[in-house]
Amino acid sequence: IKVGGVTKAPDYCFRIGGVRKFFLEAKKPAVNIREDIHPAYQLRRYGWSAKLPLSILTDFEEFAVYDCRTKPAPTDKASHSRMLYMRYSDYAERWEEIAGIFSREAILKGSFDKYVESRKVKKGTTEVDTAFLQEIERWRESLARNIALRNADLSQRELNFAVQRTVDRIVFLRICEDRGVEEYGTLAALQKGGNVYKQLFKLFRKADDRYNSGLFHFKKEKDRESFDNLTPKLGIDDAVLKDIFRNLYYPDSPYEFSVLPADILGQVYEKFLGKVIRLMPKHQAVIEDKPEVRKAGGVYYTPTYIVNYIVKETVGRLLEGKKPGAKDGMSHLRILDPACGSGSFLIGAYQFLLDWHLHQYVSEHPEKLAKGKKSLLYHSASKAGDKGEWRLTTGERKRILLSHIYGVDIDSQAVEVTKLSLLLKVLEGEDEQSIAQMSLFQERVLPDLANNIKCGNSLIGPDFYDHQQMTFDEEEIYRINAFDWNAEFSEIMNSGGFDAVIGNPPYIRIQGMKEWAPLEAEFYKKKYASASKGNYDIYVVFAEKSLSLLNQKALLGFILPHNFFNSQYGEPLRNLLSQGKHLSQVVHFGSQQVFNGATTYTCLLFLDKDGSEQCRFVKVDDLTQWHITEDSIPSSKLGKTEWNFTIGEKSDLFERLQKIPIKLGDFSKIFVGLQTSADTVFLFKDSKKSEDIITKVYSKELERYIELESELLKNVVRSGKIGRFWAKANALVLFPYKLIDNSFQLIKEKELEVFYPKTFNYLIDNKKILLEREHGKFKNTGWYQLYPKNLDRWEQPKIMLPYMITRLSANYDEDNNYFVNVTTGGFGITITDKNCSMKYITGLLNSKLLDWFIKNVSTAFHGGYFAANKQFLVQLPIRTIDFSNATDKSLHEQMVSLVDKMLDFHKQLAEANLPQEKTVLSRQIEATDRQIDRLVYQLYDLTEDEIKIAGSGVE
Repeated sequence: IKVGGVTKAPDYCFRIGGVRKFFLEAKKPAVNIREDIHPAYQLRRYGWSAKLPLSILTDFEEFAVYDCRTKPAPTDKASHSRMLYMRYSDYAERWEEIAGIFSREAILKGSFDKYVESRKVKKGTTEVDTAFLQEIERWRESLARNIALRNADLSQRELNFAVQRTVDRIVFLRICEDRGVEEYGTLAALQKGGNVYKQLFKLFRKADDRYNSGLFHFKKEKDRESFDNLTPKLGIDDAVLKDIFRNLYYPDSPYEFSVLPADILGQVYEKFLGKVIRLMPKHQAVIEDKPEVRKAGGVYYTPTYIVNYIVKETVGRLLEGKKPGAKDGMSHLRILDPACGSGSFLIGAYQFLLDWHLHQYVSEHPEKLAKGKKSLLYHSASKAGDKGEWRLTTGERKRILLSHIYGVDIDSQAVEVTKLSLLLKVLEGEDEQSIAQMSLFQERVLPDLANNIKCGNSLIGPDFYDHQQMTFDEEEIYRINAFDWNAEFSEIMNSGGFDAVIGNPPYIRIQGMKEWAPLEAEFYKKKYASASKGNYDIYVVFAEKSLSLLNQKALLGFILPHNFFNSQYGEPLRNLLSQGKHLSQVVHFGSQQVFNGATTYTCLLFLDKDGSEQCRFVKVDDLTQWHITEDSIPSSKLGKTEWNFTIGEKSDLFERLQKIPIKLGDFSKIFVGLQTSADTVFLFKDSKKSEDIITKVYSKELERYIELESELLKNVVRSGKIGRFWAKANALVLFPYKLIDNSFQLIKEKELEVFYPKTFNYLIDNKKILLEREHGKFKNTGWYQLYPKNLDRWEQPKIMLPYMITRLSANYDEDNNYFVNVTTGGFGITITDKNCSMKYITGLLNSKLLDWFIKNVSTAFHGGYFAANKQFLVQLPIRTIDFSNATDKSLHEQMVSLVDKMLDFHKQLAEANLPQEKTVLSRQIEATDRQIDRLVYQLYDLTEDEIKIAGSGVE
């Protein structure tokens, strides 16, 4: 690819459709490929840094294939991670094997990927992004401690700035070295002398003169508002910097920065940004997770293929039929990411624009565009016979970036990382010679992105302070970081807004936000319609705000959770989008996981500001192969009620069932289990109530067995122990109540002490925990009470359903069993219509038909699970019985009879000891189950085709 300085990139790179598949490093035949460790280490560094699964090392006499997913070390033997080795004498015999994996045809057929998959890397292997993250986190920690120690007057905010800028500048210069833009080994040479930071700053000032980037900006200049006068005055110990430089070069460094993909740098920085430096007493620096990251369970980088799809479906659509230039409006295209993080979406959009412009220019008259001082193209052929290729000039790359790419983030460090990533993208393809050429024209190489990538709170404007009754200190103002879109992007907003908004907005539940940002949480509720209902997630607010930032012909593409489709808090956003017919496309991943290491149920949401009569719905059946099912749904069908994307031949049956007027919620009470706020104190798993006065149970909180009065213990059915027509109590709950006038009243403390001393002493042992529940909510009303909700609903005949299901399951319970919470149990149902039998409803709930229906309205989870939430249960269509009609009455009696049989069979099965007994009973259950399904199909008047659909289930 290139040779420059001491380092050089691999000799050959094999691509399909522009995507790297593997490298090939070619050596002289005199090299001993089989035994020499250096060529193997060199190749593995290339492949590992580029995050390629394997690559090839050959001197033509020998042929070796290496697994590049394992972090290379200079001491590894040549055989380490070698997957395949052969000599030239083996080629004829084994040619089919080589061609069957590495030929163009084999790669197009997927044989290469299958070969890679069949040799899966060992668990625990450190990939390049993880290793580089660990490395720069180590730099951050050592720099933070040393800078805090040596510069005692720095504030916490200044310390974070100084550390981040120092890391970014070193990373930038080191990558430029490996790309041939800077002289190789410049940073390494600083290890030899003293006053390292002073010498390093000379390089920074040189970079300021050369690049014109905000990353290096130390003096006041015309048309540039602010400059860095903090870091030039820092003191940093030599040992800290020398350690960083030593680990950036061969042989200590496993990284080859010339092949390190832009998205890898983004992945590393995305996680890097999840932490912040805090100053402790005595000016000591510690690294902590940011509160929003801690609540969200971490930071997760959007995969490149998702970024590319969103960019193609937004920016790509806007460019269809356009040509570069002002006439058709292309020159006014403005693309925004309102929560840009490390800049992955803006990098994706920028790359798309670079490719698009290059294609457009080359397809016309490239020679004309390569002339003049402001040429748009140049040819990379350096000598006669060199085929070369057309490339965009750096000037044109800068223009495209400044004209079209915009971003905002609340985190100043994220803003700087986005700028860094974009600047490195501008420099791709440049070398020291071309940079020097620009200097001859006194042209500084890089653009200043201060007017494009800005720091601020996308959701909060200056009006935040209008009705506040309190004064804010400096730190609070910085944290809130109000942002005025009309002032910061006045030209764009005055012309109607942005043309495209793309990104991955933050996912933060408001309950968590109330703890560290209560004023913002309250502001969102008042300011945004999407935040008006229930415990919303902040991504719905981002969707609403982003829609308002678009001009009338603009498009939006986000990846975000899909639970707003059918959650209560999602109703205002659904209403907003449906009223404007903004929904243009949904890509639904169901229970499949997009983010590596996170369990998040997501979709791609595409909005059209101008409105669309049809919404394209894409269901991804297999994320690994991108197998999809798609259809078009009229916008008129997507109202503020739950969005159920049932497509194809199934949609007719679903719509017919939806039109049944009577729903389960119309004549039933659906209630949750007991809520304790301290299950470790009140709930005893795997426990059985004794028939004696005292029952012995194990206390997880006290880590020992204890004795409690049996009278105050209730049988609990936990998740996993309830099925279709059966339930097994497998736990106990402490229930310090007694029945008075048909309602349960909390037993008074004195009465507990006298009549239930063992329970009283146990509660006293746990008093501190119980007092602290819900921030002391029960201190004055009874420190050992449960939530005063549904206490008296359980000791009566009822239907019990588990919360998480693979198949909708219901049991008719007459044994006074309890549930505790929703997640550990489920829901209880009683019927308010005396003319409707609970056993009849139990039969319907256990049918394949209603199982199929609920899975089409419910949320899918990993592992084939679905949520049987109240919001989904109430929607179940119920075939009511007209008891004045003899046929209807007969069908009702048949159902009750079949349910009685099933309940009895399951009781017998639970008590059976002999294998033959169990087999006979299981067969009777299966036969009766089929009878119930046939009866349900008859009740709902299903056709044969509809029966096939309902009977096939939902994947």
